[in-house]
Amino acid sequence: MAPERKRSAFLSYSQGGVCKMCHIFLLLWLLHFSSVYSDITDGNAEHLKREHSLIKPYQGVGTSSSSQWDFWGSTLVTSQYVRLTPDERSKQGSIWNTVPCYLKDWEMHVQFKVHGSGKKNLHGDGIAIWYTKERLHPGPVFGNQDHFVGLAIFVDTFRNDLHGMDRSFPYISAMVSNGSFAYDHGKDGRSTELGGCSAEIRNKDHDTYLAIRYSKGRLTIMVDVDDRNEWKECIDIGGVRLPTGYYFGASAATGDLSDNHDIISMKMYQLMVEHTPEEDSQDWTKIEPSVSLLKSPKDNIDDPTGNFRSTPLTGWKVFLLLLCALLGIVVCAVVGAVVFQKRQERNKRFY
Repeated sequence: MAPERKRSAFLSYSQGGVCKMCHIFLLLWLLHFSSVYSDITDGNAEHLKREHSLIKPYQGVGTSSSSQWDFWGSTLVTSQYVRLTPDERSKQGSIWNTVPCYLKDWEMHVQFKVHGSGKKNLHGDGIAIWYTKERLHPGPVFGNQDHFVGLAIFVDTFRNDLHGMDRSFPYISAMVSNGSFAYDHGKDGRSTELGGCSAEIRNKDHDTYLAIRYSKGRLTIMVDVDDRNEWKECIDIGGVRLPTGYYFGASAATGDLSDNHDIISMKMYQLMVEHTPEEDSQDWTKIEPSVSLLKSPKDNIDDPTGNFRSTPLTGWKVFLLLLCALLGIVVCAVVGAVVFQKRQERNKRFY
């Protein structure tokens, strides 16, 4: 069994070269905001929701009425992995949780592997991780239906848009839809994505990992593709509204080019987060998937970074900005005092 991955990216970034004063401010800030991040579970078994987890030896996978996971298409279930597609052309496969998820705050860890005989730029198409209203609906979006309702995370390994040379592939992106949006394969989904990042995930000697975290309206995507047991932030966006009662799944597809798309595990963790009485009294099953942004998804075409410039700042970023501003004021005050003293000493020489 592979070791549990580190679950908190907020505490894993190196902040080398910070002065003692910065350490004091950081300690005070961590103590003040400890309640905000008290839901970090670090992969503890008591927070693992087995009814939503796909773990070796994949018991509960099948087509019986008691199965917790069902699969379709070219999917092959072995003792070591679930292969959604083989390294063959024109294949589609998927695996879906049969139990709807009623957790308000959760984190899904996906251990996967994409590999094949195709050389650079001669492989495709990729994997998608889903949290959607409907399940087992094959279609053109990485083996699943278009105009879906819910959340999709795409691990796209093939570039379709030859004009979009500002990003490298494989590319990971996120999309939230209420059923009215279509995924544009020709543009690699750029017009509807919430953000993304490039990640070298193909033909690794080790497994690669993806973490999808949804808590209090914030969607965070983390990756670990270097086998260092630490997360790197890929997407972090607030204002995301997702209902409860949807289904988790994974799908993959190949076209004229192909790859093996393997799921090793999908582990679901419940995040222990407090909500206001108003939030608790709300019927979360009736929420419509949406994202509150200062600009619409179509405007993302003009953003070559693939990220929304107008996404809200996180508490960590606000803290860093305030700390930098405070240090800037201190430095300016010290410099001003030194300059003033020098001028006073120079003026004394004229008397």
